[in-house]
Amino acid sequence: MFRTHTCGELRMADVNTEVTLAGWVQRIRDLGAMTFIDLRDRYGITQLVVDEETNELVTTKLTELGREFVIQAKGTVRERSSKNSNIETGEIEIALSEIQILNPAELPPFTIQDNTDGGDDLRMKYRYLDLRRNTVRENLILRAKMAHAVRSYLNDKKFIETETPVLIKSTPEGARDFIVPSRMNEGEFYALPQSPQVFKQLLMIAGFDRYYQIVKCFRDEDLRADRQPEFTQIDCEMAFVEQKDVLETFEGLTKFLFKETLNLEIKEFPWMPYSEAMEKYGSDKPDIRFEMLINDISETVKGKGFGVFDSAEFIGAICAPNCATYSRKQLDQLTNWVKRPQIGAKGLVYVKCNDDGSFKSSVDKFYSQDDLKQWADAVGAKPHDLILVMSGDRDKTLSALGELRLEMGTQLELRDKNIFKPLWVVDFPLLEWNEETQRFHAMHHPFTAPKPEDVHLLDTDPGKVRANAYDLVINGVEIGGGSVRIYNSELQATMFDKLGFTTEEAQTQFGFLMNAFKYGAPPHAGIAFGFDRLVSMFAGLDSIRDVIAFPKNNSGRDVMIDSPSPVAQEQLDELSLKLNIKEKE
Repeated sequence: MFRTHTCGELRMADVNTEVTLAGWVQRIRDLGAMTFIDLRDRYGITQLVVDEETNELVTTKLTELGREFVIQAKGTVRERSSKNSNIETGEIEIALSEIQILNPAELPPFTIQDNTDGGDDLRMKYRYLDLRRNTVRENLILRAKMAHAVRSYLNDKKFIETETPVLIKSTPEGARDFIVPSRMNEGEFYALPQSPQVFKQLLMIAGFDRYYQIVKCFRDEDLRADRQPEFTQIDCEMAFVEQKDVLETFEGLTKFLFKETLNLEIKEFPWMPYSEAMEKYGSDKPDIRFEMLINDISETVKGKGFGVFDSAEFIGAICAPNCATYSRKQLDQLTNWVKRPQIGAKGLVYVKCNDDGSFKSSVDKFYSQDDLKQWADAVGAKPHDLILVMSGDRDKTLSALGELRLEMGTQLELRDKNIFKPLWVVDFPLLEWNEETQRFHAMHHPFTAPKPEDVHLLDTDPGKVRANAYDLVINGVEIGGGSVRIYNSELQATMFDKLGFTTEEAQTQFGFLMNAFKYGAPPHAGIAFGFDRLVSMFAGLDSIRDVIAFPKNNSGRDVMIDSPSPVAQEQLDELSLKLNIKEKE
């Protein structure tokens, strides 16, 4: 065998034991009379020692060694004279009697240590080396542990893990599909699934009752730190359930994951209507770790001759505690921050609440001290607080204030990654109007059921219909979402009609599902968790790339294998495809 022990398991109880280890050379320290070698594998590091008692064959072999060489080492465990409390094997070392080079290695392009000197691009190009680092490997181990916990919980709840197809039919709703041409069916294409949505509904019709899958999904969309073109979902569906049943089951899963992986007890999962989330937090994924809520002060501030406010549809404010000491430079930086294209605000008004009860604002010309006190009362501001005000279109201003709230929360260190505050956001709009296409689009997907009490509004006021949908949000991050599904053909046909599908288009795209409804579809509902996001949150990371073994970059490229890449003309000919790419100027 190559080894009797790993590099992370030997302790004082193993002293005087003859052992064989195998791994990578982390570093070599030549002190003249003694040479130390740190040998690393996925389990840890063990120190190897060569001294005056070591045989000449081993000593000679040392001259051939380099960093990241793969070696086999034999020797005797002994107590270290200078112990290292930073590693678990720090009380022992191996007095070498034999060493064998299993494979030499070139000098790596960056140091393979927790604090590496490799930038993101370089580490992604050599991802297989980056994965040797403890910090990266531990993220992947956490991911595996969480996947095991998910399966343990859901299996115990009688869910059936079921695989669904990867080559499916393209649908027009949602993000862009990745398209796969079919060689055997000329001119026709598969799509990679954005989710297993229709298949898990069909499994409910088939009587499976409870389904789950930890599944790869694909979306051809613009990327951010928390998005990848291929990502992993915990995908689930349940039959004969209502919204409350689903939320209780997956609140239980979330609590189980926190307990199993972080040993944390999470107790409260409040429910918040979508309308409240938008009005108070400016976001459908509110971070409730801190207050600083948005206040509508439109009626309080209008009518004083300040044209910007008098002509605005909405004026909102947040109160930043203990920030009245912000300098003009800091306030200018905040103003420039909200004017960025990502936020889109035209400006920012401030009011400083001084310790003596007076006020200083950027609109003193228009508002008296009594007026500004009314502002302070409206937002609950106290002496030493800072009021930040924005105005304009209602929805855009709420969104901008929501982003400003998060920025202030970050600046004031109110967004502690070690505190977890989950909630369910419920009662989303079923449909949202798109000015560009001049039609309604499904806010979630076309199979989401309306709230039963709102069904009558589909014919008279579709924009006011609430969805029987729900999102799990933790610390301002959408972790999962789902809905109660439509399960009868008539209501599904009505939904397609409101989305602008003709009867023929609906039949072409989803006829198989509509037909399945005719054969006894049970009431059913489901949810999907973003597994990558969940793992990155548990790991205390902002980017999901760090919890994926081989991620893509922000351009959707795998720089390690250089993909996507051109294919041979012969392959295109077999698929009857012709490229029409404009030459670069």
